[in-house]
Amino acid sequence: MSRVGNNPINLPAGVEVNFTGESITVKGPKGELTQEIKKGIEVNVEEGVLNVSRPSESKEHKAMHGLYRALINNMVTGVTEGFKTQQELVGVGYKAEANGQILELNLGFSHSIFMEIPKEVKVTTETVKGKNPTITLESHDKQLIGQVAAKIRAMRKPEPFKGKGIRFVGEQLRRKAGKSAAK
Repeated sequence: MSRVGNNPINLPAGVEVNFTGESITVKGPKGELTQEIKKGIEVNVEEGVLNVSRPSESKEHKAMHGLYRALINNMVTGVTEGFKTQQELVGVGYKAEANGQILELNLGFSHSIFMEIPKEVKVTTETVKGKNPTITLESHDKQLIGQVAAKIRAMRKPEPFKGKGIRFVGEQLRRKAGKSAAK
């Protein structure tokens, strides 16, 4: 059984945590994040250490205890260090270009795809000769950056035969052999 919820969260210098009965707000050098919390889960801050506690040993309270501890830890990490995700475009003629918060993708369709990126996410693209184009997403909100990355990947998922598509950097694909040639 997981004991994630019992681990304390160390708050770095410059991070403020405000807890009301229904939500928690974390402010730091990179921004501010807010998360709604179900009733019953308590958050205590003492001497730079944040602890999350549950009222009972019921299955629901145990699950919420670990969940909210992980979400708050991600919020603290996000407002201090931030999160970064990289994706690469594998395929002949696949291109990506960022113009402000508009991402233009050429993925082998008859038209370009224009995607508006939320203002909380910083998007950059890099194209180096001989390598696959990469898209880099940076933000202080882990949930938002994951959602944006999933939407970009859904435009052209990697296929198992040639490996073409949009994949995360370092992602291992399970490849299939394909048809055998007849003699």
